[in-house]
Amino acid sequence: MIQRQSHQTNMDWMLKDLAEGVPQTRNVVVLSADGLRMAQYGSDTDTADRLAAACAGLQSLAGAVAAELPHGDGQMRLVVIEMNGGFFYLMAAGAGAYLAVLADEGVDAGLMGQRMRDLVLRIGEHLSTPPRHEGPTA
Repeated sequence: MIQRQSHQTNMDWMLKDLAEGVPQTRNVVVLSADGLRMAQYGSDTDTADRLAAACAGLQSLAGAVAAELPHGDGQMRLVVIEMNGGFFYLMAAGAGAYLAVLADEGVDAGLMGQRMRDLVLRIGEHLSTPPRHEGPTA
């Protein structure tokens, strides 16, 4: 538990850097593939937890669609959703980890994509999360 909190603290400043470096950014969340929030910036814990949980389903859906490409590997790299009022971005960020961002309508989409890729490259190895196992191991 202490290691996880330290890990989150180490990412906090990087998430803040992304949010402040791309005007119109509202929320930044790092999550595991099973929808657990690992780190956040710009929102309260409940909001970040809801966003992380929703992202788990979205990344699974995107992977299923990607598997239909004849020459693809079935891995989701980036999902962008344009909504009334803003944009949502979900990017693969290492084995079993994802970076999610909510932004207002006026966001520079190119800058957002670039800054998200830069962040993933900088801390991707720290974002990798091994799959969780059920119950104690013998």
